Amino acid sequence: MTGVPTYHHGNLRSTLLAAAENSLRQHGVGQLSLRELAREVGVSHAAPRRHFADRQALLDALAEAGFARLHAELHAALAAAGPDFGPRLHAMATAYLRFATEDAALLELMFAGKHREGADHLVAAAAAPLGLMHDLIVEGQEQGVLEAGPPDRPGIVLFATLQGIATLVNGNLVAPELLDGITRDAVDQFLRGARPR
Repeated sequence: MTGVPTYHHGNLRSTLLAAAENSLRQHGVGQLSLRELAREVGVSHAAPRRHFADRQALLDALAEAGFARLHAELHAALAAAGPDFGPRLHAMATAYLRFATEDAALLELMFAGKHREGADHLVAAAAAPLGLMHDLIVEGQEQGVLEAGPPDRPGIVLFATLQGIATLVNGNLVAPELLDGITRDAVDQFLRGARPR
């Protein structure tokens, strides 16, 4: 008998991550288990351990992939928005809130995971999308659209505003169909409040 693997799968790691993200979206983080994912994708219960040592490793990989996707979506939105700061800020806010409301459980996992002891790789993964937001604030300051000063202050205000809107929508306190209008209003108010005096 030769050492034939117990499963035959083209790309088991990415298949497991896709199934895990789908399960997270439908059932939340509490329902995620390697054994259940193995059953769902049709491999032996031991097969996922070739890619994820344990459940926490799976959760970390999900969070890392989430930060990469968020970065790609923010980057694409900014690239499509043109050079003017106002439209770029609107595009970034819209892309962030789309992600935050369509994948609320994933976003929660992403931000909770990066604060865990030893999760330096998640801190590094988070730096890319958060860096785009930071750089956009600096861009607004350099163009004279936003008040000069430490970019973290207006950045925190903007991020808190976006997170607050996402929380209201995800908590069913604001109807999802109102999201686009609220996002426009929030960005316009931020721009008015943060302009040079």
